[in-house]
Amino acid sequence: MPPLKNTKANVASITSLVKLDKDAAEPLYAQLYKQLETLILRQELKPGTQLPTETTFAEALEVSKITIKRSYMELRNRKLITSNRKGGTTVLTPGRLDTHMFKLRGFTQEMQELGMTPSTRILEKSIISDRGMASMFGLNSNASLLKLERIRCGDDKPLSHEVAWYNLHHLPELASADLQGSVYQVINQQCQHHLDWCEQTVEAVLSNEVENQAFGFTSPQPCLLIKRRSYSHDGILLEYVEGTFRGDAYAYRVKMKG
Repeated sequence: MPPLKNTKANVASITSLVKLDKDAAEPLYAQLYKQLETLILRQELKPGTQLPTETTFAEALEVSKITIKRSYMELRNRKLITSNRKGGTTVLTPGRLDTHMFKLRGFTQEMQELGMTPSTRILEKSIISDRGMASMFGLNSNASLLKLERIRCGDDKPLSHEVAWYNLHHLPELASADLQGSVYQVINQQCQHHLDWCEQTVEAVLSNEVENQAFGFTSPQPCLLIKRRSYSHDGILLEYVEGTFRGDAYAYRVKMKG
Protein backbone atom coordinates (compact mmCIF):
# COMPACT_ATOMS: atom_id res chain seq x y z
CA MET A 1 0.00 0.00 0.00
CA PRO A 2 1.54 3.36 -1.02
CA PRO A 3 1.35 6.38 1.33
CA LEU A 4 -2.27 7.50 1.65
CA LYS A 5 -3.51 11.07 1.49
CA ASN A 6 -6.38 12.30 3.60
CA THR A 7 -9.26 11.70 1.17
CA LYS A 8 -12.63 10.10 1.91
CA ALA A 9 -11.60 6.92 0.10
CA ASN A 10 -8.34 6.68 2.02
CA VAL A 11 -10.04 7.41 5.35
CA ALA A 12 -12.33 4.48 4.58
CA SER A 13 -9.31 2.34 3.67
CA ILE A 14 -7.53 3.05 6.96
CA THR A 15 -10.74 2.61 8.95
CA SER A 16 -11.23 -0.83 7.39
CA LEU A 17 -7.88 -1.95 8.87
CA VAL A 18 -9.06 -1.28 12.43
CA LYS A 19 -11.31 -3.59 14.44
CA LEU A 20 -12.40 -2.27 17.85
CA ASP A 21 -14.23 -4.38 20.41
CA LYS A 22 -16.47 -2.06 22.40
CA ASP A 23 -17.34 -4.86 24.85
CA ALA A 24 -13.72 -5.66 25.70
CA ALA A 25 -12.14 -4.70 29.02
CA GLU A 26 -9.25 -3.00 27.23
CA PRO A 27 -9.97 0.72 26.61
CA LEU A 28 -10.81 1.65 23.05
CA TYR A 29 -7.93 4.12 22.80
CA ALA A 30 -5.47 1.36 23.78
CA GLN A 31 -6.97 -1.04 21.23
CA LEU A 32 -6.68 1.61 18.51
CA TYR A 33 -3.15 2.62 19.51
CA LYS A 34 -1.88 -0.98 19.45
CA GLN A 35 -3.50 -1.74 16.11
CA LEU A 36 -2.16 1.41 14.47
CA GLU A 37 1.27 0.76 15.99
CA THR A 38 1.32 -2.73 14.48
CA LEU A 39 0.19 -1.41 11.09
CA ILE A 40 2.95 1.21 11.12
CA LEU A 41 5.71 -1.13 12.35
CA ARG A 42 4.77 -3.69 9.71
CA GLN A 43 4.57 -0.82 7.19
CA GLU A 44 1.04 -1.66 6.18
CA LEU A 45 0.67 2.07 6.80
CA LYS A 46 3.65 3.48 4.91
CA PRO A 47 5.74 6.47 6.03
CA GLY A 48 4.11 9.60 4.67
CA THR A 49 0.57 8.25 5.02
CA GLN A 50 -1.81 10.91 6.32
CA LEU A 51 -4.04 9.58 9.09
CA PRO A 52 -7.63 10.86 9.40
CA THR A 53 -8.21 13.93 11.52
CA GLU A 54 -9.39 13.23 15.06
CA THR A 55 -12.94 14.30 14.22
CA THR A 56 -13.13 12.33 10.97
CA PHE A 57 -11.64 9.18 12.50
CA ALA A 58 -13.95 9.39 15.53
CA GLU A 59 -16.99 9.62 13.26
CA ALA A 60 -15.78 6.77 11.03
CA LEU A 61 -15.10 4.45 13.97
CA GLU A 62 -18.14 5.67 15.94
CA VAL A 63 -16.08 6.48 19.03
CA SER A 64 -15.38 9.65 20.98
CA LYS A 65 -12.85 12.18 19.76
CA ILE A 66 -10.89 11.73 23.01
CA THR A 67 -10.32 8.07 22.03
CA ILE A 68 -8.59 9.18 18.84
CA LYS A 69 -6.72 11.96 20.63
CA ARG A 70 -5.27 9.59 23.26
CA SER A 71 -4.31 7.00 20.63
CA TYR A 72 -2.52 9.61 18.53
CA MET A 73 -0.77 10.93 21.64
CA GLU A 74 0.63 7.45 22.37
CA LEU A 75 1.81 7.12 18.76
CA ARG A 76 3.48 10.53 18.92
CA ASN A 77 5.23 9.51 22.14
CA ARG A 78 6.58 6.46 20.28
CA LYS A 79 7.68 8.80 17.47
CA LEU A 80 5.57 6.85 14.98
CA ILE A 81 3.48 9.83 13.82
CA THR A 82 3.80 13.60 13.71
CA SER A 83 1.10 16.25 13.77
CA ASN A 84 1.12 19.80 12.40
CA ARG A 85 -0.74 22.93 13.48
CA LYS A 86 -3.42 22.43 10.84
CA GLY A 87 -4.49 19.15 12.38
CA GLY A 88 -2.73 16.90 9.87
CA THR A 89 -1.22 13.67 11.19
CA THR A 90 1.45 11.81 9.20
CA VAL A 91 3.06 8.41 9.67
CA LEU A 92 6.82 8.52 10.27
CA THR A 93 9.47 5.93 9.44
CA PRO A 94 9.41 3.60 12.46
CA GLY A 95 12.58 3.56 14.51
CA ARG A 96 14.09 0.69 16.44
CA LEU A 97 15.23 0.50 20.03
CA ASP A 98 18.94 1.22 19.83
CA THR A 99 20.78 -0.73 22.49
CA HIS A 100 24.27 -2.17 22.89
CA MET A 101 26.24 -5.24 23.94
CA PHE A 102 29.03 -3.56 25.86
CA LYS A 103 28.26 -5.10 29.27
CA LEU A 104 26.34 -7.87 31.01
CA ARG A 105 22.92 -6.61 32.02
CA GLY A 106 19.37 -7.87 32.19
CA PHE A 107 16.28 -6.81 30.28
CA THR A 108 15.03 -4.67 33.18
CA GLN A 109 18.21 -2.58 33.32
CA GLU A 110 18.27 -2.33 29.53
CA MET A 111 14.73 -0.90 29.42
CA GLN A 112 15.47 1.53 32.24
CA GLU A 113 18.54 2.80 30.39
CA LEU A 114 16.33 3.38 27.33
CA GLY A 115 13.86 5.38 29.44
CA MET A 116 11.16 2.70 29.25
CA THR A 117 9.17 0.96 31.98
CA PRO A 118 9.89 -2.80 32.05
CA SER A 119 7.25 -5.41 32.88
CA THR A 120 7.00 -9.18 32.68
CA ARG A 121 4.36 -11.84 32.03
CA ILE A 122 5.47 -15.24 33.34
CA LEU A 123 4.33 -18.14 31.14
CA GLU A 124 6.08 -20.88 33.11
CA LYS A 125 8.07 -21.13 36.31
CA SER A 126 9.00 -24.69 37.22
CA ILE A 127 11.72 -26.79 38.78
CA ILE A 128 12.74 -29.51 36.34
CA SER A 129 15.28 -32.25 35.75
CA ASP A 130 16.67 -32.22 32.23
CA ARG A 131 19.69 -34.39 31.38
CA GLY A 132 20.86 -32.21 28.48
CA MET A 133 20.57 -28.95 30.40
CA ALA A 134 22.18 -30.46 33.49
CA SER A 135 25.13 -31.53 31.33
CA MET A 136 25.48 -27.98 30.00
CA PHE A 137 25.68 -26.71 33.58
CA GLY A 138 28.18 -29.43 34.52
CA LEU A 139 25.74 -30.97 37.02
CA ASN A 140 24.52 -34.50 37.69
CA SER A 141 21.87 -35.70 35.23
CA ASN A 142 19.14 -35.61 37.90
CA ALA A 143 20.05 -32.12 39.20
CA SER A 144 17.22 -29.64 39.68
CA LEU A 145 17.08 -26.61 37.41
CA LEU A 146 14.75 -23.63 37.41
CA LYS A 147 13.01 -23.07 34.07
CA LEU A 148 11.55 -19.62 33.58
CA GLU A 149 9.59 -18.65 30.45
CA ARG A 150 8.51 -15.01 30.16
CA ILE A 151 7.21 -12.32 27.84
CA ARG A 152 9.24 -9.16 28.47
CA CYS A 153 7.68 -5.76 27.78
CA GLY A 154 8.84 -2.15 27.54
CA ASP A 155 6.14 0.47 28.18
CA ASP A 156 3.62 -2.42 28.00
CA LYS A 157 4.79 -3.33 24.47
CA PRO A 158 5.83 -7.02 24.17
CA LEU A 159 9.45 -7.02 22.97
CA SER A 160 10.89 -10.39 23.88
CA HIS A 161 9.98 -14.03 24.49
CA GLU A 162 12.53 -15.47 26.89
CA VAL A 163 13.18 -19.04 28.03
CA ALA A 164 15.85 -19.32 30.73
CA TRP A 165 17.34 -22.07 32.87
CA TYR A 166 19.10 -21.41 36.18
CA ASN A 167 21.58 -23.47 38.17
CA LEU A 168 19.75 -24.18 41.45
CA HIS A 169 22.77 -26.03 42.87
CA HIS A 170 24.55 -22.68 43.08
CA LEU A 171 21.45 -20.42 43.11
CA PRO A 172 19.06 -22.25 45.50
CA GLU A 173 17.49 -18.94 46.55
CA LEU A 174 15.79 -18.61 43.15
CA ALA A 175 13.49 -21.57 43.84
CA SER A 176 11.34 -19.50 46.21
CA ALA A 177 12.17 -15.95 45.07
CA ASP A 178 9.72 -13.51 43.48
CA LEU A 179 10.88 -13.39 39.85
CA GLN A 180 8.24 -11.06 38.46
CA GLY A 181 10.89 -8.35 38.13
CA SER A 182 14.62 -8.57 37.47
CA VAL A 183 16.15 -12.01 38.03
CA TYR A 184 19.60 -10.46 37.76
CA GLN A 185 18.80 -8.14 40.64
CA VAL A 186 17.63 -11.07 42.77
CA ILE A 187 20.79 -13.04 41.97
CA ASN A 188 23.15 -10.18 42.69
CA GLN A 189 21.37 -9.08 45.88
CA GLN A 190 20.12 -12.32 47.43
CA CYS A 191 22.36 -15.14 46.17
CA GLN A 192 25.86 -16.17 47.23
CA HIS A 193 27.05 -16.44 43.61
CA HIS A 194 26.79 -13.34 41.41
CA LEU A 195 26.76 -12.83 37.65
CA ASP A 196 30.09 -11.56 36.37
CA TRP A 197 30.46 -12.21 32.62
CA CYS A 198 28.72 -13.93 29.72
CA GLU A 199 29.11 -15.44 26.26
CA GLN A 200 26.43 -14.36 23.81
CA THR A 201 25.43 -15.17 20.24
CA VAL A 202 22.84 -13.53 17.96
CA GLU A 203 20.95 -15.34 15.21
CA ALA A 204 18.25 -14.36 12.73
CA VAL A 205 15.09 -16.46 13.15
CA LEU A 206 11.39 -16.36 12.40
CA SER A 207 8.93 -15.94 15.26
CA ASN A 208 7.15 -19.05 16.54
CA GLU A 209 3.48 -19.42 17.52
CA VAL A 210 4.00 -18.14 21.07
CA GLU A 211 5.84 -15.08 19.78
CA ASN A 212 3.32 -14.41 17.00
CA GLN A 213 0.56 -14.27 19.59
CA ALA A 214 2.57 -12.18 22.04
CA PHE A 215 3.85 -9.70 19.44
CA GLY A 216 0.57 -9.43 17.53
CA PHE A 217 1.96 -11.01 14.34
CA THR A 218 -0.45 -12.77 11.99
CA SER A 219 2.38 -14.78 10.42
CA PRO A 220 6.03 -15.56 11.31
CA GLN A 221 8.20 -12.41 11.22
CA PRO A 222 11.99 -11.82 11.40
CA CYS A 223 13.35 -11.74 14.94
CA LEU A 224 16.70 -11.76 16.73
CA LEU A 225 17.45 -14.86 18.81
CA ILE A 226 19.99 -14.09 21.51
CA LYS A 227 21.56 -17.04 23.33
CA ARG A 228 23.47 -16.23 26.50
CA ARG A 229 25.56 -18.19 28.97
CA SER A 230 26.19 -16.19 32.13
CA TYR A 231 28.93 -17.08 34.61
CA SER A 232 30.14 -16.20 38.07
CA HIS A 233 33.57 -14.64 38.47
CA ASP A 234 35.08 -18.09 39.08
CA GLY A 235 33.59 -19.59 35.91
CA ILE A 236 30.46 -21.32 37.24
CA LEU A 237 27.65 -21.34 34.66
CA LEU A 238 24.66 -19.83 36.46
CA GLU A 239 22.24 -19.09 33.62
CA TYR A 240 21.45 -20.20 30.09
CA VAL A 241 18.84 -18.09 28.30
CA GLU A 242 17.35 -17.92 24.82
CA GLY A 243 15.59 -14.61 24.17
CA THR A 244 13.72 -13.89 20.94
CA PHE A 245 13.46 -10.15 20.27
CA ARG A 246 11.07 -8.74 17.67
CA GLY A 247 13.02 -7.59 14.64
CA ASP A 248 10.69 -4.69 13.83
CA ALA A 249 11.53 -2.90 17.07
CA TYR A 250 15.05 -3.91 18.08
CA ALA A 251 18.58 -3.10 16.88
CA TYR A 252 21.83 -3.97 18.66
CA ARG A 253 25.06 -2.02 18.49
CA VAL A 254 28.47 -3.64 18.98
CA LYS A 255 31.54 -1.46 19.52
CA MET A 256 34.68 -2.71 17.83
CA LYS A 257 38.22 -1.39 17.81
CA GLY A 258 40.92 -2.22 15.31
